[in-house]
Amino acid sequence: MKREIWKGCEAIAEAAIRAGCRAYFGYPITPQNELPEYMSSHMPAAGGVFVQSESELAAINMVYGAAATGVRAMTSSSSPGISLKQEGISYMAAVELPGVIVNVMRGGPGLGSIQPSQCDYYQATRGGGNGDYRTLTLAPLNIQEAVDLMFDAFDLADLYRNPVMVLADGLIGQMMEPIVWKEHPKRELPEKTWAAAGRKGRGHNNFLTSLLIKAEDCEAHNLHLAEKYKAMEEKECRWEEIELDDAELIFVAYGTPARIAISAIENLRKHGIKAGIFRPITLWPFPSRQLKKLVERPQVKLVLDLELCLGQMLDDVNLAVEGCKPVRFYGRTGGSIPTVSEIEAAAQKFWEEVK
Repeated sequence: MKREIWKGCEAIAEAAIRAGCRAYFGYPITPQNELPEYMSSHMPAAGGVFVQSESELAAINMVYGAAATGVRAMTSSSSPGISLKQEGISYMAAVELPGVIVNVMRGGPGLGSIQPSQCDYYQATRGGGNGDYRTLTLAPLNIQEAVDLMFDAFDLADLYRNPVMVLADGLIGQMMEPIVWKEHPKRELPEKTWAAAGRKGRGHNNFLTSLLIKAEDCEAHNLHLAEKYKAMEEKECRWEEIELDDAELIFVAYGTPARIAISAIENLRKHGIKAGIFRPITLWPFPSRQLKKLVERPQVKLVLDLELCLGQMLDDVNLAVEGCKPVRFYGRTGGSIPTVSEIEAAAQKFWEEVK
């Protein structure tokens, strides 16, 4: 297969088009501006619609409207822009509308910096809007995986009738590297009989709303959603294991920190520390049971969580490990990125504490 050099944001946009996205709505913000820029010139050529909205709030509600008709629709933004979209994401989850949201994360809180970060983990995995809802969250390691996950994101959104978030740090969005455009087999998906796209011979209109006045109706709907989220937890957990067969120290990391950790474990092994990486690909549902099985191995002495923030995934790591092994944390925040040597030094320090 032919390898091509692509920039992260542009590759994500092209993958969305190839995955069948025909409606994109967005508003500029660094470091994802190349994504809407690419969509503005390529979406019309694919027979789709591109709209630069007047705000992030408008963009997500445009996605709501397009998704309600059964069209594959998406938006993208970065950290504070995603915060502004949370109301609409909650509405989409409540009405069970499929859609894809790409967050190319930058430093925060507030306006923060335009450098790479992972400080939106809580927002993505806990539901940043109101109510009991979840968004299935996918975290790519590199541009190739970001491209591949875009195809999965649209399929999963349609399969579960739910918003899906692709969570990439700013480095993945801005870097360039070779990728291969693979063939992605079409998944068998349910027909969108719920879509508000004309009666088409039906004797009724499809009416989509999140407003449920009666408490018993709202509770019943929440319980229905909870069953769907349970199915996601049972069927959609994804992760990667790197050098874990004999690992005594397990790094838990996703995105750019996981890439850096790959080099770190090679060097640590040369110094006698058998290190490996557990990389969650779905941040929600988090692969807790799989991590727990690994850390219960007798040879495992330490779990080290790596993040580009002050420790948000750390909560899920601790919940998974349940205190059976020591858990430590190392991270940089505000847009700073750790070096291989910094990660090695942190690992060696914590290793001395627990060995």
